[in-house]
Amino acid sequence: MQVEIITIGDELLIGQVIDTNSAWMGQKLNEAGFRVNRITSIGDSESDILDILKETTRRSPIVLLTGGLGPTRDDITKEALCKFFKTKLVFNHIVFGDIETFLKGRLKNINELNRKQAMVPENCTVIRNSVGTAPILCFNHSGVLVISMPGVPSEMKNAMDKNIIPLLRDKYSPGVIIHKTVHILNIPEAVLAEMLTKWENQIPDFIKVAYLPSPGKLRLRLTGTGHDATLINNTINCKVNELYPIIGNNIYGFDDEKYDEALLKLLFNHDLTLSCAESCSGGFICHRLTSIPGASKIFKGGVIAYSDDVKINDLGVKKDSIVKFGAVSRQVVEEMVSGICTKFKTDYSIATSGIAGPTGGSDEKPVGTVWIAWAGKGKVISRKFQFGPNRETTIIRSSETAIIMLKKFIEEKEL
Repeated sequence: MQVEIITIGDELLIGQVIDTNSAWMGQKLNEAGFRVNRITSIGDSESDILDILKETTRRSPIVLLTGGLGPTRDDITKEALCKFFKTKLVFNHIVFGDIETFLKGRLKNINELNRKQAMVPENCTVIRNSVGTAPILCFNHSGVLVISMPGVPSEMKNAMDKNIIPLLRDKYSPGVIIHKTVHILNIPEAVLAEMLTKWENQIPDFIKVAYLPSPGKLRLRLTGTGHDATLINNTINCKVNELYPIIGNNIYGFDDEKYDEALLKLLFNHDLTLSCAESCSGGFICHRLTSIPGASKIFKGGVIAYSDDVKINDLGVKKDSIVKFGAVSRQVVEEMVSGICTKFKTDYSIATSGIAGPTGGSDEKPVGTVWIAWAGKGKVISRKFQFGPNRETTIIRSSETAIIMLKKFIEEKEL
């Protein structure tokens, strides 16, 4: 069952307000079995509202609008709805009573602008708003359900959760939509697609695959639609299991799992501690870990060893190693990770050293070259990465890769 979403407001088009409503609505509708096939943002223009209503009601059975139901002059959605549905505004005593109740103790007197919100299209069905002053308006237009909601996120979410999604589920039989997202590290999109050609060719029609790339990592989403949830779930799980012989070492998580939280949970469950020595990542690993509640039980601390002096004096890196191999090298990063592990007396540790750029690179070590090391249980390992010429991307990818690879390292070492 398809749904279209229309968000209304000049503030959305000029970037003054980010449209979070449609993203949230899309997620909730999807969970309820409805597929959003279009999202459109338009300004506070009567002609634009009329045009988009003409388009959407021709092609979609459900149209949801947010915005433009407030009491001020720029809120024109109700007037546009009246023109489209060939009706007029009438005063609704129940809505006005709700407004009085909501504003009691907040305003001394109800003014004309507040009264205006009790004016509703004569031929609509009103859904009362328990957390605001603008009612929700429902229309049935030649079999198409059109619902207009306030643009205030808290009011829209309350209406969707308590009224609209239950109404849609009662009225329609949407079936189920089931997603499974596989998080994959260090395989470019085109390379992965080539690796999975045979795997994709054997996927049934009710399963759709999407590649969602971002720097250094990629999400592979499998989406199943239909009415047999057991069949869809079993098929998706089977296809995910088939990925392991192909790309198993590059899979590092699923669905909404956050890798930094997963690392701390793994360490916490086994009473293990962690420390970090950062050069090119500039404390970003420490920031990510300490942003998680409860991190102090696992994470002992870190050192931002941005200069050679700090590497030598605080982490015990040999001066000869820096002179002979350079600060960005296997030898130095391994001495950094051993030094921080000893200094903080932790079970595991991470270290990074690289060239974030945009300057400082060479033919031998171009910008984006990063060495990452992991230590624990008497073992030290390190790897060289090339994260590209963008400074911000290199810092982010260094921190993410360090955390993800440490989790794999710990699991392979069997804790």
